[in-house]
Amino acid sequence: MAAESRADAVQADRDYILQTYTRPDFVIERGAGVYLFDTEGRRYLDYVSGIAVNALGYGDPEVTQTLTEQATKLIHVSNLYHTAPASALARLLVASSPGLDRVFFGNSGTEVVEGALKFARRYARDRFGEGKTAIVACDGSFHGRTMGAVAITAREKYREPFMPVMPGARFARFNDVASLEAAMGDDVCAVVLEPVQGEGGLMVAEHSFLRAARELCDRYGALLIFDEIQCGVGRTGTLWAHEPSGVRPDMLTVAKPLAGGLPIGAVLLSQAVADTIHVGDHGTTFGGNPLSTAVAGVVFRRVSDPAFLAQVRAVASYLDESLQDLAAELSGTVLELRGRGLMRGVRLAGSAAAAREAAQHHGLLVATAGDDVLRLLPPLIIAPTHVDEAIAVLRQVLK
Repeated sequence: MAAESRADAVQADRDYILQTYTRPDFVIERGAGVYLFDTEGRRYLDYVSGIAVNALGYGDPEVTQTLTEQATKLIHVSNLYHTAPASALARLLVASSPGLDRVFFGNSGTEVVEGALKFARRYARDRFGEGKTAIVACDGSFHGRTMGAVAITAREKYREPFMPVMPGARFARFNDVASLEAAMGDDVCAVVLEPVQGEGGLMVAEHSFLRAARELCDRYGALLIFDEIQCGVGRTGTLWAHEPSGVRPDMLTVAKPLAGGLPIGAVLLSQAVADTIHVGDHGTTFGGNPLSTAVAGVVFRRVSDPAFLAQVRAVASYLDESLQDLAAELSGTVLELRGRGLMRGVRLAGSAAAAREAAQHHGLLVATAGDDVLRLLPPLIIAPTHVDEAIAVLRQVLK
């Protein structure tokens, strides 16, 4: 594509696409491995991976083959009929998620959060009667942009323009057991937590906090929902980010990386919750379509392999050491390191957006999480050489 065509594409975006995102003035044309290439041939090391979506990077042969083969057979028939890829993926998910027995498929993270909220209220109504409808979330949370999900998203800038959002939400301080306990009551039907907050600045939930949440939910007859839309499916070095805590949720929301770039979401539910959901209580036209679930089966099988997760942990350890060295070298600029595995936050003394733009100019794509945190979300297939490459750029733009 010529430079004029690139300009045309950017202008068409501005003229015809609703401007809910601020995008840079280049056009991504293709990807290979952990790199993206724009229409003018520039290469970018990708530490965004579609916002934690492209777990296996770009152009993975098995994903491409599965996508092609399934597309020639069947793309969509709706949930009025059985399809083998959806059943097979559900079986895989349940087998890998102790205490969770059923799956509801959707198309995105915010959609499955909405589903989980509906299931929680249905469960509470069935088991306890009317009035048990409150939902507790935490400061720093981000659960989506639809009316239920945004109601339990803490940042005012996401909620205020659309008030009144879904009633019944209240917030506790993240990692503050006393604050969480104060937010609980007999009217609470669910507590929703991210084991690692994404948009909220890469804050990691302490094991003691997750355990306390489990105990409080049991005490008040509420459901514990873990939102692992960004931090799940291998991102932190374990299949599920909550695993190291030993805490089992009643529901788990999953989405971003599950189908390696195709739209998908899933709510995993305990049988106790599933028993209160009946035909007609919820639905979706596209959720669990055979194309997305066929590819998701490949991605999930690959990522859940113990050898794959061991490699993620090894590279994550190297990234952590490299970031620690960078922070020591640039102590006046790098104030704090956050996150776990290949989901890392770098809190800066200055503007994260300015650092992101400078890194982009030097061929490194990173995201932000708030005003002062760079968010690093590389594909799970990165090697130590890709860590060295990223650190070299960060050193250059932050010094």
